[in-house]
Amino acid sequence: MIRKATILDLDQVTHLFDQYVVFYKKPSNYEKHKTYLKERITNNEATIFLAFDDSNLDIAIGFTLLYVTFSSLALNKIVILNDLFVDTKIRKSGIGEKLILETVAFAKELGSNLIRLRTAKNNIIAQGLYHKMGFVRDEVLYSYDLTVK
Repeated sequence: MIRKATILDLDQVTHLFDQYVVFYKKPSNYEKHKTYLKERITNNEATIFLAFDDSNLDIAIGFTLLYVTFSSLALNKIVILNDLFVDTKIRKSGIGEKLILETVAFAKELGSNLIRLRTAKNNIIAQGLYHKMGFVRDEVLYSYDLTVK
């Protein structure tokens, strides 16, 4: 089952989010991550979907964290699939696909015709899922970041 997270799910989201951050070689910091996620939920700045195993609806096994922005060229909303994570013990069971399908339904509900994501170049397993789900890797545009100090 996939459902939208609420503030009541904060501990479950934080537990998974902390694992996600560690996967990307960042330090675990449960309280800091909890504060960040609480702000996103409370301020309606993000939409989070949680995945549950149908046999145990008490423990979340995956999540997506989505942000909505706009495209000047598309003259439309864009859904940024910023984070997707499935518990390592349950991967390859279709949960990632279900989370992406829920993201697609969310984008359609908003009237958006584009979902955008970034992933690590070495995250081959996730890239396989994204290609399978119809995402097309951009070979034209570069992505740039600027760290502001």
